[in-house]
Amino acid sequence: MIVDIKKLTKTFSDGSRKLHVLKDINLQIDEGSIITIKGPSGSGKSTLLSIIGTLDNADSGELLINGISIQENTNIDKLRNKSIGFVFQFHNLISELTLEENVSLPKMIAKEQLDKDELIELFEYFDLKDRMNSFPNDLSGGEKQRVAVMRAVINNPSIIIADEPTGNLDKENALKMMSLFQKLNTEKKLTIIIATHDEDVFNIGHKKYQLVDGCLELVH
Repeated sequence: MIVDIKKLTKTFSDGSRKLHVLKDINLQIDEGSIITIKGPSGSGKSTLLSIIGTLDNADSGELLINGISIQENTNIDKLRNKSIGFVFQFHNLISELTLEENVSLPKMIAKEQLDKDELIELFEYFDLKDRMNSFPNDLSGGEKQRVAVMRAVINNPSIIIADEPTGNLDKENALKMMSLFQKLNTEKKLTIIIATHDEDVFNIGHKKYQLVDGCLELVH
């Protein structure tokens, strides 16, 4: 089990009111699986993914990643950078940097040596080898999102967290993105957790969940 969540809760304050965004969430994710989560806007999908990705903290409950308790870990940044890659609705590429430089950023942040051959191999895998020295503004929306996925996997994480990864893509590129996630899952054995509004994306999950009124329900 790569992710183990027990009785996780999260509230936000809205003036005098408390909004219970996540209520006693229990979720166990097997290594090498694709998990999809759907729910209306404001249902807490992004909050849940942020907590799993150690970008936010729960109010209570327990989160273990690769058997490590997040609550007891004192080096969360290192754990996140090595174990988790992120893909968001917007690619968040830096327009002044080449694609090679954008993809290499997580390595630079981790202060790790960049293997040029490994980088070339990664661009080949994503069918973008001839674009390494291009800039984000030279690419289509679908290509930019593929580069964002490359950046997410450059540190060889065990988990990819994708928050509405196809939300800014047309149908054709959304289908390509779904195929890419399935390819990474099958060939690289990555565990992939996706929050989405798109039913087609939702249906690629090995296990599918729905967030309703702060509660996580398995969809059969």
